[in-house]
Amino acid sequence: MRRYRIRDGLGCTFFNAVIVTSLLLPLGDVLLNVFRDSEGVWEHLAETVLFRYISNTAILALGVVSLTVLIGVTSAWIVTNYEFPGRSIVQWALILPLAIPSYLLAYAVTDFFKYSGPVQTMLRKTFQLERGEYWFPAVRSLPGAVCILSAGLYPYVYLACRTALFRLDRNMIESSRTLGAGMVKTFFKVVFPLVSPAVFAAAMLVLMETLAEFGAVDYCAVDTFATGVYRTWLSHGSLVGAGQLSACLILVVVSVLLVKRLTIGNRRVSTNNGASVEVMRRRLGMIGKFLVSLIVWFPVVMGFIMPVCIFVDMTWKNGDQRAIELLGELGLNSIQVSIVVATVCTTLSFLLFSSLRRFPETFNRIIVGGSGLGYAIPGTVIAIGCLSPFFFLEETIGIWFLKLNGQDIGVWLTGSIAGLVFGCVCRFAAVSNGMVRSGYDRIPLALDDASLALGRGPVKTLYGVHLPLLSSSILIALLMVFVDSMKELPITLVLRPFNFDTLAVRVYHLASDERLDEAAASALAIIVVGLLPVIVLSKHVFSNAKISSPGSLK
Repeated sequence: MRRYRIRDGLGCTFFNAVIVTSLLLPLGDVLLNVFRDSEGVWEHLAETVLFRYISNTAILALGVVSLTVLIGVTSAWIVTNYEFPGRSIVQWALILPLAIPSYLLAYAVTDFFKYSGPVQTMLRKTFQLERGEYWFPAVRSLPGAVCILSAGLYPYVYLACRTALFRLDRNMIESSRTLGAGMVKTFFKVVFPLVSPAVFAAAMLVLMETLAEFGAVDYCAVDTFATGVYRTWLSHGSLVGAGQLSACLILVVVSVLLVKRLTIGNRRVSTNNGASVEVMRRRLGMIGKFLVSLIVWFPVVMGFIMPVCIFVDMTWKNGDQRAIELLGELGLNSIQVSIVVATVCTTLSFLLFSSLRRFPETFNRIIVGGSGLGYAIPGTVIAIGCLSPFFFLEETIGIWFLKLNGQDIGVWLTGSIAGLVFGCVCRFAAVSNGMVRSGYDRIPLALDDASLALGRGPVKTLYGVHLPLLSSSILIALLMVFVDSMKELPITLVLRPFNFDTLAVRVYHLASDERLDEAAASALAIIVVGLLPVIVLSKHVFSNAKISSPGSLK
């Protein structure tokens, strides 16, 4: 049954093209910088720091991906197949590090392990040591950045692997065990090949998050492309040079996406097709229980419990006396921007995918799919890409307004709330896209046909059928984008108005000035807000689990 007229389909396709073109405008401007003259800045970068940017970024990405896969897959396998004290708690606690932005984790960990921190202070007092008489790893370093980012990003791999294990055909595992294979051999020969598509997809997400990370690597004094783009624009004053560095980073991101596309393709995890198969979790001895508990609780402690305790202790002992006043002002700024960004992103996603629902032609599908590319691009790159279009619009409209009214309207987009919202929408539209699209996938097309057959037009079908069924997906999309906007740092740093700070910006500036105690209250506020989607996510994941009480397998 045709759900549209050709003329209406062309109109919606044009509308979608306008929206997606606007969202990709920063990306297009960054790519155009390749053909512009940087007045020697690019040559200077190539001679001095470009190789360091490339090598540090490659080592950081490889290290973080490897460590997150190791932590995430191991944790998911243990909590799924072994019984030990606290398993029911740690299976959802392993998601908690998602609530803490990587830059907050970097601030807490480096403060805890630095020379004047509690760990090294205790070592010196216990063993009567002086500076230079002992070795301690440098936390603010490339290896330190790898460990910090891994502690914050491993939940992506854990969630993907755990969900794949939920859907795995358990009969294959039991057959392997019956044939005499142990748990380790069964994992490597049977389980991992089956869940590898989900693990690989999560690893690619971790890779893109690592490439986009700015705050944590900047605080750890690691020169990467993300920090180099910001410094080139700020120190050299060259928007073109920063754009050319950004183009290099975009090339890396596009390569990652192509590898993901070519490698994963349409592979799927072997599932049990909805059959309820009892998982017989193995019981362990005392030593085994201790070892697996140590393995699964260690990342939770490092990625969530320890930083939260550090910020609480800082706030209680040496917190800023104006914390309540500042939290009110900065929190209001953060909430206002985040609400607007979440509303705009979710509304655009709803419009795009509702039109795709009615007009599912290939060209329209390609256009809508392009709206989510911004999430794969680092926030620093998007912010830099917004500046030139903003300058152009201000100049063009300013000249037009001057001719009509004889008045100069000045700068009205650059360094404004509207500019900041636009940058965040370009970055986070993909988040709302994913939730709205998954909601639409659960709505049968037969409902649309029935509504149209009963004489309800497209608009009535939209708000009478789609909207009620999409309500939960829309609410989750609003919540996810809201929290991501609250935590966003590089876009806010570059595009925010003068004298307009958010919680993330205040934490960044105070931490950069080594005034972390004053930033602790703002950091806690960001963490509390970040817990909301984590709780929703954990309920969504584990409500679909069909795992029964443990058996007596030994």
